[in-house]
Amino acid sequence: MKYYYTYVLQSEKDKNFYTGYTADINLRVQQHNAGEVKSTQHRQPLKLIYWEGCLNQKDALLREKYLKSAWGKRYIKNRLKTYLTG
Repeated sequence: MKYYYTYVLQSEKDKNFYTGYTADINLRVQQHNAGEVKSTQHRQPLKLIYWEGCLNQKDALLREKYLKSAWGKRYIKNRLKTYLTG
């Protein structure tokens, strides 16, 4: 069975988040940190701080869209409150 992942990266340079989805989370994080992803190539290094697994691509895309919304950003900040505040 193939899984799709929605993920959140945090730039260690500017502390901002990047949200995306992929079928291979390890490869995708490597691509981000190798500068192969245009939207994050100047924000390296990036750290994987959150991910969710989905059973199909459509659900992962919908979850990515939600996490990029204002409500989704609040969800991530609340979900990772302890991590983000140290």
